[in-house]
Amino acid sequence: MSEFKKLLFIINKYSGKGFQPRVEGKILDACEKNDVECSIEFTKSRGHATELARNGIGKYDAIIAVGGDGTVNEVAQGLIDSAVPMGILPKGSGNGLARHLQIPMKLSRSLQTLFTSEVQTMDTFLLNDKLSVNVSGIGFDGHVANLFGKNKKRGFWGYAKLVVREYVRFKTFDLVVSENGHSRSLKKKFILAIANSSQYGNNARVSPQASVTDHLLHLVCIRKVALHRGFRFAFLMFTRKLRNNDLYESFTLKEGTITTPKPASFHIDGEPCGVDTTFRVKLKPASLKILAPLNRKRDI
Repeated sequence: MSEFKKLLFIINKYSGKGFQPRVEGKILDACEKNDVECSIEFTKSRGHATELARNGIGKYDAIIAVGGDGTVNEVAQGLIDSAVPMGILPKGSGNGLARHLQIPMKLSRSLQTLFTSEVQTMDTFLLNDKLSVNVSGIGFDGHVANLFGKNKKRGFWGYAKLVVREYVRFKTFDLVVSENGHSRSLKKKFILAIANSSQYGNNARVSPQASVTDHLLHLVCIRKVALHRGFRFAFLMFTRKLRNNDLYESFTLKEGTITTPKPASFHIDGEPCGVDTTFRVKLKPASLKILAPLNRKRDI
């Protein structure tokens, strides 16, 4: 990233466990060490990161999202279809896209990685005309996202407790996936995940085979099982071992429509979006420039 000499860092103070003043200091120190001019802006409200990123086009060589998946999504909205790459310093609860890109979670390491990254061009997609860069979903994960957004106890354990509590209560739903005049009926599903990357966050890899550069979306259908089998399923998800079977089915999609007979909860990159019965999905191939670590171990 040595050719980049002017950076904008957009910080969400409220991501994850909240803002720590040392974050700003470490960013300034790292930029000075790497002979990079930097500006720092703090978001003030929902949507502000998008405005800041869009206004930075033409003024900065790259724009860095400092926060969680919601902040990353907002910055991406401002940079979509532009020549300005987005970097990520993960400071959220799940950090799904950052983990998929193999960006270190520790600030000192992610800063070091930032200055030795390369520009890649990744896919994004639209769900009901709203941008998604990571994983969006309909069903139980949307239901949990709607509740988690109201939960004061953020972080992995707060999320885990919420999942276990709601697991028993949540009822399955039917849906129809339509693409190019062909329809697929799916009965009694628990989750329909629309995956651009491999994971929700916290290394929960709902679609281990997904890539942000393959020009495909991976639709993952999950059935509800008894709670004790759910723990086994979670183990497979966290160990990258999910495969098609009677509980789990994955297929690809580029553009289509998903319908449900009753309103279903949904989320976009972990952000709650309420309920709907019609979900329009459209891939945007190679639409976002992203800074990815040079020393990553796997393809992205």
